[in-house]
Amino acid sequence: MKASPTLTNNMQAVLADLIELHLQGKQAHWNIVGTNFRDLHLQLDEIVDAARAFADDTAERMRALHALPDGRSETVAKSTSLAQFPEGLISTKDAAVRIVAALEAAVGTMRKVHDEVDEEDPTTADLLHTFIEKLEQFAWMLSAENMKPTASVTQPDDK
Repeated sequence: MKASPTLTNNMQAVLADLIELHLQGKQAHWNIVGTNFRDLHLQLDEIVDAARAFADDTAERMRALHALPDGRSETVAKSTSLAQFPEGLISTKDAAVRIVAALEAAVGTMRKVHDEVDEEDPTTADLLHTFIEKLEQFAWMLSAENMKPTASVTQPDDK
């Protein structure tokens, strides 16, 4: 099978977001400071590793379909849907918010292109399913860093 221009463009959009997610995760990893530093530092590496592997899977799938992936920095910067990550030191709390937004943006691109991808190539859509599932799990876990509990635990009465 040879990818149509539509499938190629859709997969390129996914690729650009995954590369940018990898870069932003590393930027956060290197520059976070504050409460829960070590745990978030390690958690960011998990996200970075997954984004990098998913980008590679995407690019290799594109090549299998005779499409040409473009992972050049200029292309990624021009075409990503992720908001720019701030320069300098960033608090763990703010980094978590920013990376959750980046994860959600990357998933948003995947969901946006999914139906067209599935129509032309269900095998490629299956890759998107895997990516979406894992990235949404990361977003949930990372967003929990800043959540407030809704229940309180009290000690039972001594009787």
